[in-house]
Amino acid sequence: MTFQPGQSGNPTGGRKDKPWRDALRIAIKEGDGQRLRRIADAVVTLAETGDMQAIKEIGDRLDGKPAQQTIVSGDEDGGAVNLIHRIERIIVDPKVRDA
Repeated sequence: MTFQPGQSGNPTGGRKDKPWRDALRIAIKEGDGQRLRRIADAVVTLAETGDMQAIKEIGDRLDGKPAQQTIVSGDEDGGAVNLIHRIERIIVDPKVRDA
């Protein structure tokens, strides 16, 4: 399906169902409204003690996850990958039928 300029790729406007996300949002909003702040404070406290997972989480949230390098090698010796593409154009006469 091809979309025209200015046309939405999500014409119905519906969101994907994510029950885990929805449950977390409800749980965080319950109580005094400070749950998320307490969770953030706990993560920062763990990072201050040297917890590498907490440090990584803070870095990922603030700076975004770092791009992962992809290394592609062709053969066992690490040679270059040879990509071979073939584009073939066949012109057919619609009046001629296959026998």
